[in-house]
Amino acid sequence: MNKFFKIGVAILAAVSIAACGGKGDEKKEKDEASTTKKEVEKVQVQTITSQRIAKQLELSATLEGYETMNISPSITGHIEHIYVEVGSRVSKGSMLVRMDQTQLNTTRINLASTKTELDRVTALKASGSISEQIYDQTKAGYDQLVETERFQEENTFVKAKFGGVISAKNYEDGEMYTGAPILQLSQISRLKAIINIPESYYPLVKKGMKVNVYSDIYPDNVFPATIEIVYPTIDPTTHTFQAKLNIPNSGEKIRPGMYVRTTLALGEIDAIVVPYQTVLKLTGSNDRYIFVDDNGSARRVAVTLGQRFDDQIEIIPVIPGDIKEGDRLVVTGQARLVDGSPLEIVEN
Repeated sequence: MNKFFKIGVAILAAVSIAACGGKGDEKKEKDEASTTKKEVEKVQVQTITSQRIAKQLELSATLEGYETMNISPSITGHIEHIYVEVGSRVSKGSMLVRMDQTQLNTTRINLASTKTELDRVTALKASGSISEQIYDQTKAGYDQLVETERFQEENTFVKAKFGGVISAKNYEDGEMYTGAPILQLSQISRLKAIINIPESYYPLVKKGMKVNVYSDIYPDNVFPATIEIVYPTIDPTTHTFQAKLNIPNSGEKIRPGMYVRTTLALGEIDAIVVPYQTVLKLTGSNDRYIFVDDNGSARRVAVTLGQRFDDQIEIIPVIPGDIKEGDRLVVTGQARLVDGSPLEIVEN
């Protein structure tokens, strides 16, 4: 009995030792894997310096009519007649739409009756036969009808507020106007465009600056424009601000909806310019980044691209101040790095 008991104890001890040994081996493997992850990467670096460059910013935009107006009368009813079609050119004051005149005619009848009553009350007031209060009430009713007639006439006989081209028509004669615009009027002899500019250029962009606009449809033409408005706020998501361009278009070559490029001469500035191949792109997005040596570890810095000079590219940190002169940029071996990778700097 004792013999069997001793054999059982021995077997249990062996199993326990084997289990402990297995856990120890597993821990050893994890430690080795952890060591592998922190393997030192050999890289080459160069010191970041700023350069004086003639800054020319190229941006894209979509053209819009300088003025665009939806023709939407403020009264409902049947549309008696639409005087224009899509593509019609109109001048300021041209008749566009005639709405049902019932409301206007009723107001005119009431206005004529009230005018007669006002004339009678005015005469009685002059002879002292009625009180001032009765006169004031009659006069107020007349003035209200005058204003109502003006409003209804303006919305029954709808005219163009500016010269332009009819760019949309949504109804036909006789249809019931339900509130959606009857027409759309666009000015095309002058256009506008909104451009989004990186926030780092905000101090350099001023109202009145000249801008050149280019269209791939007319590769040999330059369309001069002027910055009319510099918007006062920065978008916290994109870190850009907007500017409105005023684009004369007397020849009407370019039209609303066209895609164009703009170039904005900003003079000479100090900028960080690095080899183009040092800037990496995040897979599946357009985000760009570089790596710098941060006391022996790789530090990833998000950047946006500026002007390109052959094999060099201007970079702008997404977070201002994230890179500066004197930082050491990884120029070789950066594709193998992740944020925090240990670095071994090797010479060329």
